[in-house]
Amino acid sequence: MNLSFTHGIWMIYLASRGFSLIQLGALEAIFHITSFLMEVPTGSVADIWGRKTSRLAGRVCYALSLVLMYWGPTFWLQILAFVLSALGYNLESGAGDALLYDSLLLDADESRYLSVKGRDELLYNIASIIAFLIGGYLASVDYLLAFGLTILSGLVGFVIALFFKEPVIHEEIRKEERPNLAKSIAQSLKNQMVDSMKVFAATPRIAFLIIFSESLFAFMICLFFYLQNHWTNLGYTTDVIGIIFSLHALVAALFSVNAHRIERAIGQKGILIVCPILLLFTLWTVALTPYSALFYILNGSLEGLLAPTISTYLNRLIPSRFRATILSFQSMAYSLFMIMIFPLVGLMGSLYSLPFAFSLMASLATILVVPYLVLITRNKNRRKL
Repeated sequence: MNLSFTHGIWMIYLASRGFSLIQLGALEAIFHITSFLMEVPTGSVADIWGRKTSRLAGRVCYALSLVLMYWGPTFWLQILAFVLSALGYNLESGAGDALLYDSLLLDADESRYLSVKGRDELLYNIASIIAFLIGGYLASVDYLLAFGLTILSGLVGFVIALFFKEPVIHEEIRKEERPNLAKSIAQSLKNQMVDSMKVFAATPRIAFLIIFSESLFAFMICLFFYLQNHWTNLGYTTDVIGIIFSLHALVAALFSVNAHRIERAIGQKGILIVCPILLLFTLWTVALTPYSALFYILNGSLEGLLAPTISTYLNRLIPSRFRATILSFQSMAYSLFMIMIFPLVGLMGSLYSLPFAFSLMASLATILVVPYLVLITRNKNRRKL
């Protein structure tokens, strides 16, 4: 579930406390630098010690980060908050999908992954709708209510994770690795990364799908965060912003639950062509028209369609033993894109204006997307992308 009541308002909150757009951009960059550096080690933690342990540790880091974000009075304490938040995100990022896919794999039911992942995205977006509506309202009353309820939600998630059951396949793998682990944890982590790179070399499509999807997600997330400040500048209240985000999540939910049907209709190549076109349409209409809220809501179709389909394509290609580690490479690629894009948008927004920054972001996306489309169409009749 995604009951984060602060997700749609934290930039507004920190801005209200006097932090500039440049500082906010720097904090998000620090989050992603931490994520970039720690993604592979934390993914290996999930492969070696277990997905359940990884998710439990992630919940603890997440709760601590929220405490520091709300009460931390200085920029340095905010840096610590974002480092903890990144660690929490990393510890959960690859572990969740790996746990789900391997559970289905153990039951010889992995063909259902796309529909199951679609329902997972549906629940995620339903929770987002609730969180955006309630979080926006609570923030209009008192930000402490939104942060406190999110911390409580994280602790409830920790308790629920205590009852997770891991597929037996993980226990067998860890037993084989324990002698090496006892001798040298560093060697175990090295083995995980080396073996994962062999998988990339054997299946280049994995690398292509990761770069493709995470660049799109980076642009979408930049838009999500900076629109909070943009709409605040336009006079929108936090409860109205919460309604806009909840409508976006509703559209995403509708598309995620139908992702497997859409994929059957237009195929993998159709998904890989439609999604970047939708992204460019959204970025340019948000940047150049006065209807940014409407077009952002419609952008939920891209988010709802991309997340379950890309996850399915990757899980079909990745060997079970290295699934969490390689999926963590996916998050690492996302962090790299965010490190490059997010601070730049904040800097341009601070020096000029956020609409100008959105136009710059749309231009960068266009430069990246056009080669994607050329590559995909040139490989139209080939098996590999």
